Amino acid sequence: MITKLERRIKIKYRVRNKISGTTERPRMSVFRSNKQIYVQIINDTTGTTLVAASSLGMETMPKKEQAAKVGKLIAKKALEAGITTVVFDRNGYLYHGRVKEVADAARNGGLKF
Repeated sequence: MITKLERRIKIKYRVRNKISGTTERPRMSVFRSNKQIYVQIINDTTGTTLVAASSLGMETMPKKEQAAKVGKLIAKKALEAGITTVVFDRNGYLYHGRVKEVADAARNGGLKF
């Protein structure tokens, strides 16, 4: 019997074999825990995190609103850093719920992927 975590890790590695962030198109990685959501924009060629945002300090609002706010925040920070296009890495999670909210808010904020 395979657990949920093992299944997600298998999907994550399968996706990461195909997706890689470059200098022109860095990778936007999403991690969600039960309480928070974290987003990083990563350049995989140098192994550096260019921009990061999280929902820490937003515990008073619902989780989907937190995710939308984090998506807008990451888009704003990325545009200030000169990043306009990214490759979206859902990190093995389904493209649904909070992950989708982050992606939609980042698109509305001006990021292309």
